[in-house]
Amino acid sequence: MALSIVHRATGVALYFGTLLLAWWLIAAASGPAAYANVQAFSSSFIGRLIVFGYTWALMHHLLSGIRHFVWDLGYGFKASEREALTWGALIGGIAMTLLIWIIAYAIGGGR
Repeated sequence: MALSIVHRATGVALYFGTLLLAWWLIAAASGPAAYANVQAFSSSFIGRLIVFGYTWALMHHLLSGIRHFVWDLGYGFKASEREALTWGALIGGIAMTLLIWIIAYAIGGGR
């Protein structure tokens, strides 16, 4: 039940995060000054925290969606299977988020 609530909350977070993504794309199309403003926000501590949260929400929502897809196929309804899918979505979302950020910092040098 708790993970269902988290799944819904990440869906709401994705909505607001996608507005930030749209802001970034519009700024990129608007010119260097607008893009610099978005980059200044995104590279601040609060901006990175928001982007990190958006990344986690995206990964968690993705894995929870796959979990629901497995259920739609008629699998994973035994108590142990449900538990494994639930923990897999939770731990997998965190692991994927950390992996994405580690790779991004390794490639981009922390920019």
